Amino acid sequence: MPHIKKVTTGFIIIFLLLTLFPHQSQAIGVSARAAILIDQESGRILYEKDAHTKMRIASITKIMTAILAIESGKLDSMVKVSDHALKAEGSSIYLQKGEKIKLEDLVYGLMLRSGNDAAVAIAEHVGGSLEGFVVMMNQKAEEIGMTNTEFANPHGLDDHENHYSTAYDMAILTQYAMQNETYQKISSTETHKAPNPNEKWDRVWHNKNKLLTSLYEYSTGGKTGYTVRAKRTLVSTASKDGFNTIVVTLNDPNDWKDHMNLHNYAYNNFELVNIKQQGTLNQLDNDFYKERVFINRNVIYPLTAEEQEKVKINLSLITPNKKWEDPEDVPNVVGEMTVMLDKKEIAEVPIYFDNGQVEKPKGSFWELFKSLFFASAGVNKYG
Repeated sequence: MPHIKKVTTGFIIIFLLLTLFPHQSQAIGVSARAAILIDQESGRILYEKDAHTKMRIASITKIMTAILAIESGKLDSMVKVSDHALKAEGSSIYLQKGEKIKLEDLVYGLMLRSGNDAAVAIAEHVGGSLEGFVVMMNQKAEEIGMTNTEFANPHGLDDHENHYSTAYDMAILTQYAMQNETYQKISSTETHKAPNPNEKWDRVWHNKNKLLTSLYEYSTGGKTGYTVRAKRTLVSTASKDGFNTIVVTLNDPNDWKDHMNLHNYAYNNFELVNIKQQGTLNQLDNDFYKERVFINRNVIYPLTAEEQEKVKINLSLITPNKKWEDPEDVPNVVGEMTVMLDKKEIAEVPIYFDNGQVEKPKGSFWELFKSLFFASAGVNKYG
């Protein structure tokens, strides 16, 4: 089998293909009732424990509230705080009756301080009402594949029986949210200042996520949670040498340590491998397609050293039609490339014909740098 290019840093092309065969060659002990570790880009499950069990999730619910607020396009709008928002129990950013505050600041208060008053204010502003926002939450959950989740409020308090999710579904949600640069920025913020309507000084909010603020050098964000019924819940994201990982634990009394151990497990046992680089496909048997077909993204996947020798690539191309006299007559997609690991499909990528109708990967400075890096390392390309 040809050598595969190993990625140590750089940009990752997102392809949301979730594969369900986690590698657990080394035993990991976690205190959580349910837990999961995934690669953020590919979605590969690297570790799981009761990951599909429906459980209460507490304030990690607010990841959904935050991403819906961000996607509303209203972050610069002013929100008038209602009496209903002030009555929210539990964690608070101490909003005041009738005050007007920017939606963006509410999202910071939601994510950094877990403000339940902020959650209600966001829901009423973005959804028109609490009920309307809950409908939006469940619609988004269905859209992104959270099949074992039901939301009943925007904050995760134990005020509804039908409010639950799974570690797996919350990993999917976090993976989705982390594609949004604004969410990434807010989730990774340690301290945020917001105007205080009745004082000369600003409100100052410090992030409750200790992994981010003090415990873990590779932390890039996440969300804490706790209620009496849910116990401690935690979502964390981390990155080391371009390898981005997500951990979710539910009902975990030792969550800080468990999250660090799980992220480190990924970094110590897997490496990102560039299985196939974007660009023209060479060494094809079919003369019609030689030098004329390409893939428009890198196929990057976390693999163990042992797994790297088991990867296989299959190319499937449609038979050329005699009526294709002009390149524009040829369909844009003329086949697919399937990547297999242990007889299981881990990626499927369209193969495009170079007819000028589909944009080819551009030879940017970064792509040139990667090519030179791989060449200097003596790494060969796939055919």
